[in-house]
Amino acid sequence: MRLSDFDYHLPKEQVAQYPLIERDSARLFILHRGQYRTEHRIFRELAEYLKAGDVLVLNDTMVIPARLYGKKPGGGKIEVLLIKELYTNTWEALVRRQGRQGAKEKCEVTFEYGISAYISRNNGAAYVKFKGDDIKKYLNKLGAMPLPPYIKRQAGEFDKEHYQTVYAEKEGAVASPTAGLHFTKELLNKIKEKGVEVHTLTLHVGYGTFKPVLVNDIRRHQMGEEAYEIPETTANAVNKAKTECRRVIAVGTTVTRAIEASAFNETGIGIKASAGKASNFIYPGYKFKIIDALITNFHQPKSTPMMLTCAFAGLETLKKAYIESSKAGYRFFSYGDAMMIV
Repeated sequence: MRLSDFDYHLPKEQVAQYPLIERDSARLFILHRGQYRTEHRIFRELAEYLKAGDVLVLNDTMVIPARLYGKKPGGGKIEVLLIKELYTNTWEALVRRQGRQGAKEKCEVTFEYGISAYISRNNGAAYVKFKGDDIKKYLNKLGAMPLPPYIKRQAGEFDKEHYQTVYAEKEGAVASPTAGLHFTKELLNKIKEKGVEVHTLTLHVGYGTFKPVLVNDIRRHQMGEEAYEIPETTANAVNKAKTECRRVIAVGTTVTRAIEASAFNETGIGIKASAGKASNFIYPGYKFKIIDALITNFHQPKSTPMMLTCAFAGLETLKKAYIESSKAGYRFFSYGDAMMIV
């Protein structure tokens, strides 16, 4: 498939720049993919579309404040986005120098609180080696939340709450699993009271999820690895639901990728309790093994999350839904509104 197949026009004013004060007040676009029927609701009404016996799976990864601002010895400004910890105090990173991508030369950088690091490059990748204690001890006061580039502002303190799901537990993500941002504890309790089973897995969202697709033939795109872990309780719940023909509903593309990466069908349909690296690239033509419904946000044109969503809903169906939602004034991307595809 061609990269241009996944393009669409979106007025820039519909790219959400700030979170809603009340998470569950986001709009909810319901897409019935079989016959293209749509409904326009509010996210706090989600429970009306769930039923007893459904298994709802959430990603409990926690976003770290991975964006750092430093200076070179000559005073030049450096912006560092930590991507992946290779080992203690050494990270792969994206580095921006004085508003430009890249920092070609090797250099030392100083940050606040007396923290310093050495930046080097190898085969196009940037590496940051921090001096002293483990940098993770200082990230909460030193770093900013790694908001995506389409949010045209620097992260504020309020983003440390709003760019995090209410059920985040395990540190390691450098981007939020944004489909989960709309849930509140009250809504989750309401969903459980209805008889829905709520379970978690962990996929630490990294560069693999937001890495741009640069090839026209999307089949040539390489996702990159992201660490995931599926606990035994979640695997058992999913497998029992599939055996009993109950729905498994993924909250977000990261949950979908982790579940589908661990799926097997040698002795029946199910998933394995496991820890591993997810590098699976899901695009139209993919046959889903486990997922029956998907809760997701509206995604950037030509992005891999959009391609996964197209695989689930159908390319033309999803593009039609995006046009309808844009005309209806929905807010798009990370801090935007939500969609449920059934």
